[in-house]
Amino acid sequence: MAVVAPTEIRCREKNLFLDSHALIMGILNVTPDSFSDGGKFMDPSLAVDQAQKMVNQGADIIDIGGESTRPGASEVDEKEEITRIRPIVQAIGKSIDIPFSIDTRKASVAQVALDCGASMVNDVSALRDDSYMGKVVKESGACVVLMHRQGSSATMQNTPHYIDVVEEVKSFLSQSITMALSMGISPDRIIIDPGIGFGKTCDHNLEILSNIGEFLQLEQPLMVGISRKAFIGQLTGKPVAERESGNAAAVAIAVWQGVNILRVHDVGAMKDAIQVAQALRKSCDK
Repeated sequence: MAVVAPTEIRCREKNLFLDSHALIMGILNVTPDSFSDGGKFMDPSLAVDQAQKMVNQGADIIDIGGESTRPGASEVDEKEEITRIRPIVQAIGKSIDIPFSIDTRKASVAQVALDCGASMVNDVSALRDDSYMGKVVKESGACVVLMHRQGSSATMQNTPHYIDVVEEVKSFLSQSITMALSMGISPDRIIIDPGIGFGKTCDHNLEILSNIGEFLQLEQPLMVGISRKAFIGQLTGKPVAERESGNAAAVAIAVWQGVNILRVHDVGAMKDAIQVAQALRKSCDK
C-alpha cells in the first residue's frame, strides 16, 4: 500500500504546507563552537541579517541553536544557553514573518524561545533529555522535531554500532512518535529526523540516506540535516567551508526519495538543488 504523505504541519499560528514542494530550514547557530559557523552570528544584529538573508534566498523556517551538538561538544549550562539565545530570538521574532525554531534539548530554553514567538522545537534528544519538554511543546501548540541520536554529543562518534541501522533508527523514531502522542502532542505537530551524523559512521549515514524513503512509512513529515557534515568531508576530502557541491548531491537524493524538509546552511544553493530534483521527480511520476 502506498504511504499517504503528510500535507500540513501545525506550528502555533504559522502552519507549514508540504503538498507542493520540500521545505528549507535555514540554520542559524548562535554558539562560539558549532562545527561550521560557530561565533559568526552571536550578535543580534548579525543574526537578524543572516536570518533575513536566508529568508530572501528561500528559507521556509529558521532554526536557532545556542548549544553546539557537534561530535565531542560539551554540554552547555541552561542559563548560558538562555543568555545566548534570548536576545537573538527576541530580535528574530520581531523581524521575520516565517516560522522559526529553537534547536534545544532543554525545556527552559525552549520556553524562552516560544515566549518570543518560536513556532517549533527541534530536539535532538527526541524529548528524552528533559522530562518537561513534552509538556512545554504540548502547552505551547508548537510542533516538535524528534531526532534519532545514539549516545550523547560528547560520546556519540566514539564507537557507533548497529546491526541494521535503518530498521533500528526507524524503530526508535516510531517509539518516539508514540511517546510524543502519549504526552498529548497531536500527530500534525510531529516531525521526524533520522539524525544523520549523530552516532553514525559514514557507512551508516550512506545507508540511511540511500533508504531515506523508508522513514515515510512512519507517516510523519520527514526532515533530514545533511549540511556540511563530516561524512561529506570524508567522501570528498573537502573542509567544512567547501562541501556545498557534496551537500547538493545528498540533498537531491533526499528530495528524490520524498523528504519533506531539508535543514541546510547554504539556503540559496540548496534551493536550486531541491528545485531541480523535485522537477525531475515530478517528471518521472507523470
